[in-house]
Amino acid sequence: MQRFKKIFATDIYIVPLVAILLGFLVGAIVMIVGGYNPIEAYSALFRRVFGSPYDFGEAIREMTPLMLTGLAVAFAFRSGLFNIGADGQVIIGMTAASVIGIKFAGLPMFILVPLAVIAAGLFGGLYAGIAGYLKAKRGINEVITTIMLNWIALFLSNYIVRTFLLLPGQNRSEDIPASLSMTFLNSLFDNARLHWGTFIALGAATFFYIFLWKTKQGYEMRAVGLNPHAAEYAGMNVGRNVVKAMFISGVFAGLAGAGEVLGVFHYQSIFASSPGYGFDGIAVALLGLTHPLGVILAAILYGTLTYGSAGMSFGADVPPELIRIVIGSIIFFIAAQGIVRWVLKPFYFKRKKEKVL
Repeated sequence: MQRFKKIFATDIYIVPLVAILLGFLVGAIVMIVGGYNPIEAYSALFRRVFGSPYDFGEAIREMTPLMLTGLAVAFAFRSGLFNIGADGQVIIGMTAASVIGIKFAGLPMFILVPLAVIAAGLFGGLYAGIAGYLKAKRGINEVITTIMLNWIALFLSNYIVRTFLLLPGQNRSEDIPASLSMTFLNSLFDNARLHWGTFIALGAATFFYIFLWKTKQGYEMRAVGLNPHAAEYAGMNVGRNVVKAMFISGVFAGLAGAGEVLGVFHYQSIFASSPGYGFDGIAVALLGLTHPLGVILAAILYGTLTYGSAGMSFGADVPPELIRIVIGSIIFFIAAQGIVRWVLKPFYFKRKKEKVL
């Protein structure tokens, strides 16, 4: 018990919690200025999420791709890379899962579903690996390449769907027989679109932690992320670790795409613009301080706020866009931890110093 208290009394947990509270406070101030009741708005938000089994299940569904894209961005961060291309990798994962799910529909489901999921992760990883290879072999900044690869993924997936998978007369693919839906749980949550992707995300977070902190390869990746020159001097292959880190990051994002087309929609749309999963993943990774447990908790918070924002609109007549101000404020305070520490100084750090003395 004492060890548990000691862990959660450290600054690394106190500062993010206070940053979240300050974010909600900023949102409340903005609502008051706009003539809205923040208590009523936040109450409506949480009622939307926890008010019925269906809404609670849908909130979990909202959190699932955020967990995986957040893990994708966080894994790259830990390896010294900034993967802005998670959105494109999600789209590639969607497309790979759709192609396998539709073109090999004759296979038994116990083969088809895992095959589609593996294809989504593999192609997402290979697509991210392009940026890793260009970084390792040509020194091209991964921020530039991943941004460009996002657009290539968008138009490439639209071409594949329109040419090979299109449902006649519709702006989407044919229905995908392969499914990640959990029918035994869906009935308990009033047919909410829960799917196995949530458990895949939790498994990915476990792999993230074990691989980076319990294996030699993970140690090398973290060393390369902290100081590539020192890692190279120590005999580590920096280029290989860069490519490997981007590949694993892309696998996480690709799995998020598989969850969406196989577990939620059961078809792939022709996108008019980027779906935005990867960019939300950047926010989740920052909120979670690029730690797998933090990313899962951040995805839960982000998903709750995003799904519950509709409740603010209908239940309290508050524009749902205001929730973006709350999320943005939380990210700001986590990034600017000096402000949070300044707020905490009279209450926490002073008392802590007195205990030391």
